[in-house]
Amino acid sequence: MARFHCRVHVGVGAALIAGVLLRRRRAEILPPERRSEIAREAAYQRWAEEGKVPPILAKYGALDRPLRIGDIEIPCYVLSDGTRVLAQRGLQSGIGLSQGGGKSGARRIAELMAGLAENGIDVRGLVARANSPIRFIPSHGGNQADGYEATILPDICAVLIEAQQQGQLGKNREHLAHRAAQLQHGFATVGIIALVDEATGYQDFRRRDALARILERFVAKELRPWVKTFPADYYKQIFRLNGWLYDDKAGRPGVIGHWTNNIIYKRLAPGVWEELKRLTPRTTRGGHKDKLFQRLTDDVGHPKLREHLAAVVMLMKYSPDWRVFIERLDKEFPQWGKNYLLPFPEDYAPPDDDTATNRGDQQPESPPPSFN
Repeated sequence: MARFHCRVHVGVGAALIAGVLLRRRRAEILPPERRSEIAREAAYQRWAEEGKVPPILAKYGALDRPLRIGDIEIPCYVLSDGTRVLAQRGLQSGIGLSQGGGKSGARRIAELMAGLAENGIDVRGLVARANSPIRFIPSHGGNQADGYEATILPDICAVLIEAQQQGQLGKNREHLAHRAAQLQHGFATVGIIALVDEATGYQDFRRRDALARILERFVAKELRPWVKTFPADYYKQIFRLNGWLYDDKAGRPGVIGHWTNNIIYKRLAPGVWEELKRLTPRTTRGGHKDKLFQRLTDDVGHPKLREHLAAVVMLMKYSPDWRVFIERLDKEFPQWGKNYLLPFPEDYAPPDDDTATNRGDQQPESPPPSFN
């Protein structure tokens, strides 16, 4: 009987050891990012079971990508709600204070600001802000950390410099003012938010996110019904600027469609031209099946198109020829992502009247011309 119990205990122990070894082996195989994700999920589950509010997760930032200003390095992160934070320990060492985390770290900054406030320095609410750190989990995993919204750093620097100028900092803290001046010089022109975004890599996502928001406002999900949008004056001015004879009953040269892409759609907003082109199907002959403006939204895209058209036509009317118009257009409404003249050769000359009105690629008046 004793021998049987011994075998059971040995079997259970071997199973437990095998489980531990298996988990270790899996941890070795998994990439660091996945191990961090598993650890975070376990922590969140534990906090939920204990009824605790979990800290905010940082989505951008890494230990090897700190905020660098001169020889000063401060770990920085962008949280899931978009808040830019500086790690508490890094902030303390960055301004020249001895390092320390947790409540003692918060007290160190708060006590410094409180002492300066007692000496008549405007500390810009930094005592309360220092006593209210943001608890978060770094994007690379690990233990919870405390941090402060990044905009606290310029305020701390301004207070330290002012205290030094008024002789309220003391000899043993003069180095704090020197550090503050170095930091302030670093973000005087760019701004602390831009520096944090660059350090964490968030600026690339921010650009993509901003572009997505623009396209959502300008480009409709469904095709709008066709309505006359481009005024006759727009085409009359193109003909006048090129020295062509205008006849509203004749077709228009196909090149006008390409010019319209450059003059109108590529100058509406970033990415709009590319998105319209992507969403609009083409016919078997290569032209767009629908008019590009039919995919602009009613509330933003279409009004902006009409507004831009009116401005362009006005610019055309006050231009003596096509070359001057293009120069003024590039100056007043440069293409998004580009800022140069359209590539017309120096010996450019518009086609004569016969060529302009008798080309093989003319398009009929009805349906309206294609601006592809």
